[in-house]
Amino acid sequence: MFGEFIKKRRIEKEISLRKFCQLTGYDASNWSKVERGLLKPPQADGKLKKIASVLKIEVNSREWEEMKDTARIDAGVIPQDILEDKRVVNSLPMFFRTIRSEKPSSKDLDKLIAAIKRGD
Repeated sequence: MFGEFIKKRRIEKEISLRKFCQLTGYDASNWSKVERGLLKPPQADGKLKKIASVLKIEVNSREWEEMKDTARIDAGVIPQDILEDKRVVNSLPMFFRTIRSEKPSSKDLDKLIAAIKRGD
């Protein structure tokens, strides 16, 4: 996800892999592995901001949030703003079961229906 996201924007901006790496300070062979999903993407905001700067992605824009989220997800990390919302965190097990096509229990469905009715 992250690698595809970055590669697409890099190509749209007509920035070669080597030039991108010169501008960001990454090793080209390792960065190629990031773009192909073989290495985990960087997580530090400073590194992500450097990448965003090179790709002309405005910090705090929708595109910036998408870039950060794909980096975190590819690294197996749940984004911090999601973790801070206890209601969302408590719903994650049901969400994971649902996307795995596992049938939620009656109790889980009742909780979901109640949450929807409350507008949660």
